[in-house]
Amino acid sequence: MLSGKTALVTGSTSGIGLAIAEQFAKAGAHIVLNGFGDAAEIATLRARLAKEHGVQVHYNGADMSKPEAIEAMFKEIDAKFGGIDILVNNAGIQFVAPVDEFPVAKWDAIIAINLTAAFHTIRLALPGMKQKKWGRIIQIASAHALVASPFKSAYVAAKHGIAGLTKTVALEVAEQGITVNAICPGYVWTPLVEKQIPETAKARGMTEEEVIQNVLLAAQPTKQFVTVEQVAALASYFASDAAASITGTVMPIDGGWTAH
Repeated sequence: MLSGKTALVTGSTSGIGLAIAEQFAKAGAHIVLNGFGDAAEIATLRARLAKEHGVQVHYNGADMSKPEAIEAMFKEIDAKFGGIDILVNNAGIQFVAPVDEFPVAKWDAIIAINLTAAFHTIRLALPGMKQKKWGRIIQIASAHALVASPFKSAYVAAKHGIAGLTKTVALEVAEQGITVNAICPGYVWTPLVEKQIPETAKARGMTEEEVIQNVLLAAQPTKQFVTVEQVAALASYFASDAAASITGTVMPIDGGWTAH
C-alpha cells in the first residue's frame, strides 16, 4: 500500500510512534525513526524492521526541541531518500503540576517538543510534498486537544495548538494532494502514561492505583486503555489513498472520553 514511500515518525523508538513505524514498514514504506534510547537497542530495532519488512530503516536522533537539529535531520533525509512522503508528528513529553507551581522550564520544553517541533517538521516537509503533489501529515495529538484536565496546562495548551495547526495547514494545501489530520488518543498504555501516574498521584494526593482507576480510566467509558496497535491502524488509514478526501480532521480514538 505504501511501497516506495518514505515516512518520518518522530518519537518512534517506543510506544505509539514505534507501533506506527511498524505498521508503515509492514505496508512497504521506508522508515526514518527518531527518538531517544540506548544506541544498541535502536540499532537492533532498525535491523529487525528492515529484515522483517524488506524496507530501508534509517535513524536520526534529532532533539525535537532544537530547530537546528530538526533542519539537520531533514537535510540528511533529503540526501538519503529524496525527502519524505509521510510525516508523523508523534514526539511528546508530559509534566503534571498546578499551573501556579508549574516549572517554567517544563512549560517551555513541552511547548517546544509537543507543538513547535510540529511547525518545523511541517514547514520542512511541505516543499517536497508539494513538488510530488502527494503527502500525508499525521499529528498524534491527544484527547487533550479537545478537552482539558487539571494540572496539565502546558500539555493541554500544546495539544489544542496542534489541533489548530492541523486545520490551518490542511486548508493551505487542500488542492495539492496533501492531507493533514490529527489523531486524538485517550489514555494509551505507553511509557509516557506510565511515567505520569506517580506524578499525578502526587499532585492529587492519591495512590497510583487510584489514579489508574479513578482518573485515567474514569475518563474513558470503555474502562480500557487504547492500544498502540489501534492508533497505528488509524494512522495507516489516514496515510492510504482511501483517506484522500479526509483532511483537517481532529479524530478521537479515546474509548468514548470526548463523547461526554
